[in-house]
Amino acid sequence: MIETSFHPRRSCLYMPASNARALEKAKTLPADTIILDLEDAVAPDAKDDARDAACNALADGAYGKREMVVRVNAMDTPWFADDMKSVSASKASAILVPKVCSAADIVKISEIIDGENASDGLQLWAMIEMPMAVLNIAPIAETASSTRLTTFVMGFNDLAKEMRAEQDRTLFTPAIAQTIMAGRAFGLNILDSVYNDFKDPDGFEQECRQAKAYGFDGKTLIHPAQIDIANREFAPNEDKIIEALAIIAAFKDPANAGKGVITVDGKMTELLHLQQAEQTIALAEVIAAASQ
Repeated sequence: MIETSFHPRRSCLYMPASNARALEKAKTLPADTIILDLEDAVAPDAKDDARDAACNALADGAYGKREMVVRVNAMDTPWFADDMKSVSASKASAILVPKVCSAADIVKISEIIDGENASDGLQLWAMIEMPMAVLNIAPIAETASSTRLTTFVMGFNDLAKEMRAEQDRTLFTPAIAQTIMAGRAFGLNILDSVYNDFKDPDGFEQECRQAKAYGFDGKTLIHPAQIDIANREFAPNEDKIIEALAIIAAFKDPANAGKGVITVDGKMTELLHLQQAEQTIALAEVIAAASQ
């Protein structure tokens, strides 16, 4: 299992690596994570140039505290091998691989990264966007214990295409539940799919709230206009922080020493609530530090 430092992933913005203006603009955006895209956002005849542009941008090192990820082309494409070779040697934080279908895919990709003598901290992220990936989600997640896999990224546009289904989020509820349960069982981060209508902030906000309620760590984005909403909705709000601090303080009270269940503000509170409170405060502190 790869060891990684904690990083908020409230807002993970796809930016086409073939677009020089987009690469420059990303340096000024308040997204937690920038995903330089070599796949869907790049035309076939621009793939090689986009790969070079992404690696050069990462070498520039002008993205501050933002987590930098590169989405490569799928394993069955003619660009995959060169993508993996170049990005493995870059300053990327993670490689995001689309169209993953099995645990064997994850093992093979991780071995490729190792074979390129990549840095120990380079993570593997996997798109969950194929029906076979959903069916194999538990074995895929389990590979996190022995590979570079750290993160699942849902991709409902491709999943809908493969299912021959409409773009109706309710159709993906079983896939969401299975992916989140498998991911949490094996210590993975899980990011929600994109919201296609960036001119509909109200709909996007509602979907962010639903995603947070499901258990997602954050959301992938297609437009900078979505960043502020995602950052707000996936961050602990003031009420949650106050509640978390009260729980932590109550368990630290000598009067409650050794107790597994106590009462906080009239509510039964267990050790699991203490763990959740500590996670809330840790996230709030990291977000605060990143914004300075």
